Amino acid sequence: MKPTVTNLVQLRASGWTSRSVKDEIRENTVRAIRAGQSLVTGILGYDDTVLPQVQNALLAGHDIVFLGERGQGKTRIIRSLTALLDEWMPVVAGSEINDDPYHPVSRYARDLVAERGDDTPITWVHRDDRYGEKLATPDTSIADLIGEVDPIKVAEGRYLSDELTLHYGLVPRTNRGIFAINELPDLSERIQVGLLNVLEERDVQVRGYKIRLPIDVLLVASANPEDYTNRGRIITPLKDRFGSQIRTHYPLDVATEVQIVRQEARNATVGDVQVRYPSYMEEIVAEISQLARANANVSQRSGVSVRLSVSNHELLAANAMRRGLTAGENVVAPRVSDLDALVASTAGKIEIESVDEGREGAVFEQIVRGAVLQVFKRRVSGDKTKQVLAAFEGGAVANTGEDVSSAELVAFAADVPELRSLAVKLVDGDESPAAVASAVEFVLEGLHLAKRLNKDASGARAVYRARSANV
Repeated sequence: MKPTVTNLVQLRASGWTSRSVKDEIRENTVRAIRAGQSLVTGILGYDDTVLPQVQNALLAGHDIVFLGERGQGKTRIIRSLTALLDEWMPVVAGSEINDDPYHPVSRYARDLVAERGDDTPITWVHRDDRYGEKLATPDTSIADLIGEVDPIKVAEGRYLSDELTLHYGLVPRTNRGIFAINELPDLSERIQVGLLNVLEERDVQVRGYKIRLPIDVLLVASANPEDYTNRGRIITPLKDRFGSQIRTHYPLDVATEVQIVRQEARNATVGDVQVRYPSYMEEIVAEISQLARANANVSQRSGVSVRLSVSNHELLAANAMRRGLTAGENVVAPRVSDLDALVASTAGKIEIESVDEGREGAVFEQIVRGAVLQVFKRRVSGDKTKQVLAAFEGGAVANTGEDVSSAELVAFAADVPELRSLAVKLVDGDESPAAVASAVEFVLEGLHLAKRLNKDASGARAVYRARSANV
């Protein structure tokens, strides 16, 4: 609840004490750690790696630079830090830079306190409004970050030497809060120099004015490792002034990546069309990203973002929905045959190293096949497939593909009871035609990739038969 204190004398009577923003965050960090609360929200897979370093940096009162490839949650971590601020903070009413009522620094606030004394009006700022952020671009100026002369105020009759003609930049306006700079190396070197005083002397100096504003701010930045040598660099004096440099990373295992995808992906169900996502298909989506990060033909300098997994998860569900709508099905489930659609969601998110022209598709197909095989080996043991293979040795032939309905695959599985039993187990007992059909395709493709079945693909259709069978 917003405090009701409205002037300086009431603020003193309330017992409120002034603290620096770093001390405030340190004290709230101590409380959060003691209570077993996470310092950031919506971040998975960093509990034993990144987050302890964040805790250390905050407890040490450090400014922080997060170093990591795209899509590693750097900005989300930074924005979550606002939860470590007090919910409400008193400021001198009308102040542009959140002046501390006990220690005002702007000319406006100093004059107001001198004039009104205990009757100085107080207003309260919510912690969400104590956060400022700037995406670094080459055209960012000192005026954007620090401030500049306001020509309108000069035109109103004030002298240029009057501090009240200043238009404060983003950093002063975040006084007593958290200021973040994303992609710091993209900031030109001469502008980075302008941040040196903010990090060390804790003040800002505006061109043409004999003033120093002691700014109280936690400065946090993000950067891509490649930016140090490619697009730009963080100048050495500025790097030296950041207390902590924390390296982020991609999910270290498939299970974590699946959790992130479930958290971030858009709900696939639309209207009366229900999408049931088998867990093994989610694992395949995550495994594709994991394998891409280890593939020699994929540029690891640009990274393979978790956004790839999220986009692939969403597009796979969309293709299943489109396929189901065409077949008149209201309950659909992604299948292995839907994986071909992921070319569209993958093309812009991974960079293929220089290979022979036209081989990009082959690299992607290799990654997808590898992902399906890895998940199949984890999910299906060899002894469970012996009777399924026996049915194919006995002459069974399976047709799959986009134009094969769920009912057709379920009918085929009914003729091979061992296959149907295995499929139902894979989907945790979900006996809907869409779920069973998806599991049947997964088993068939897994057996093919394990070199236990032959597969003849033509367009959107595939035929599976025994390896001993004549084509």
